[in-house]
Amino acid sequence: MRKNPIRIVVIGGGTGLSTLLRGLKNFPFDITAIVTVADDGGSSGRLRDNYDIPPPGDVRNVIAALSDVEPLIEEMFQYRFEQSDDLKGHSLGNLMLAALTDITGDFSYAISEMSRVFQVNGHVVPAANKKVTLHAELIDGTTIVGESKIPDAQVPIKRITLEPENVKPLPAAIRAIERAELIVLGPGSLYTSIIPNLLVKEIREAILCAKAPKLYICNLMTQLGETIGYNAEAHIKAVHDHVGKPFIDAVLVNDLEQSQLLKTLCSIGQVKPVTYDEHRLEDLGIKVIKKDIAMIREGTLCHQATVVAQWMYEYMIRENKISRNKSRVL
Repeated sequence: MRKNPIRIVVIGGGTGLSTLLRGLKNFPFDITAIVTVADDGGSSGRLRDNYDIPPPGDVRNVIAALSDVEPLIEEMFQYRFEQSDDLKGHSLGNLMLAALTDITGDFSYAISEMSRVFQVNGHVVPAANKKVTLHAELIDGTTIVGESKIPDAQVPIKRITLEPENVKPLPAAIRAIERAELIVLGPGSLYTSIIPNLLVKEIREAILCAKAPKLYICNLMTQLGETIGYNAEAHIKAVHDHVGKPFIDAVLVNDLEQSQLLKTLCSIGQVKPVTYDEHRLEDLGIKVIKKDIAMIREGTLCHQATVVAQWMYEYMIRENKISRNKSRVL
């Protein structure tokens, strides 16, 4: 085992990010998860509005994914109240983060203390330390306000923006990006989990300046309201368009030729497997890594986190991409 763990920054939100982190924590990575704070629905949205704090839901899931506590303690942290009219829909972890933020007056400090209590393997950093609102401009010129409403869009998305535009990241996020040996985007909802982090100007600029290779883990399936009809190239184009220039070095995609779930994938309504044109991506200077990485868990298609994490670790070691003294490209 490598004496000094590989410094990795993973950027995203939602179940995609937390799923991947459950795999990464079992390998010698020094993990920093930069988590979106654009959610405005459900329990997170209610606490966001009532306490004027960033939404805690995505952060809670990341803390749970990286925690090293007894399963019962994690289950309690993730417990969602259903019987009480006052508490219905709230998870205990969301309430704990909201309470600690209210006590300390600092969302990032609340995350740090909660991470310590739950023995988190890594660092959990919100993309911003204040609440933001996501706006989506559709191709017909209409605008949707609010992250929770964007997946209901009936018209393709042209661009998303943050309000306020000049929101500042935490210094810990920038330091982690600057020191990273690998920067990973995704998996997760393209417009509501991944891109919102890149709209924070200083995060975007730090990623562009970072010498670490940038890997995009492509979603397995298209998503209603966000990416119907998108292939891997369209996902990457949307990321590059919002950042302002190409920067992704490699993309990890599910090998559809090898996938044992292909028939199942193709039978799920409007959502379809995310396809890719390997030659087109390579012409764009992006290395394509194809792996059989899909699995079905509790009726939901997701990445095999351990398989992805093991590949990432072995690749970094095998190709000697961990040298701190030279620029690296996957």
